[in-house]
Amino acid sequence: MKKLKWLFITLLVFILLLIIVILTKIKVYLNYYHHKDDDNLMIEFKAWFGLIKYKIEVPLIKIDENSPTVVVKGKKASETQEEARIKDTKQYSAEDLLNSIHDTKQIITHVVSLHQIIRKFLGKVSIEKFSWHTVIGLGDAAYTGMLTGAFWMVKGSIVGLVSHYMKLKTAPEISITPYFQFAVSQTVISCIIHFRIGHAMLVGIKLVKYWKGGRANFKSKPLSVLSDDKTKTV
Repeated sequence: MKKLKWLFITLLVFILLLIIVILTKIKVYLNYYHHKDDDNLMIEFKAWFGLIKYKIEVPLIKIDENSPTVVVKGKKASETQEEARIKDTKQYSAEDLLNSIHDTKQIITHVVSLHQIIRKFLGKVSIEKFSWHTVIGLGDAAYTGMLTGAFWMVKGSIVGLVSHYMKLKTAPEISITPYFQFAVSQTVISCIIHFRIGHAMLVGIKLVKYWKGGRANFKSKPLSVLSDDKTKTV
């Protein structure tokens, strides 16, 4: 009888702790600073009125402009234009085209499903503070004015998307300060968002279920197979 009593108490405590965790609200403080080549990203998580804290600081390092980058397309120096044309020209059957259409439909279906899952979660996210201040200058009044207008358009679009998918508790603070005399680039983004752990757990379960049970069934051959030496040419 005592064992049953202690089992009941343990189960009750476990359920109580689970409810507390599910209802716990997480606050995320995000701060991003950019000035010339100096970039810094700071993300801090807080829960239970600051009793639980976790902070991440990511100094962003500028990539050397002289270092190799990703090559999209290339051709050997000894390769003639005719050889390149023959190599790049491949013959596909009607079945390949039908498989490509099927795969495209699969991708669209999965993207829409994933979008719906993420959108429902974002609808539960609230933004307590959002500020984005930018200082820009190119040293030329005309180009600086054009760039300022483009930045206002980009910022307006981003704020529109944020307010559409998430709940804005306060009006966003946005500013762009142009400098016409000299070149300058500086951006400061500060944001405070909060959501409940239960909502994050729910979307995590949905994503795991989505990836395990709803993988796309592609019919097209892998790119490596289509591009091997056995592929017919015209």
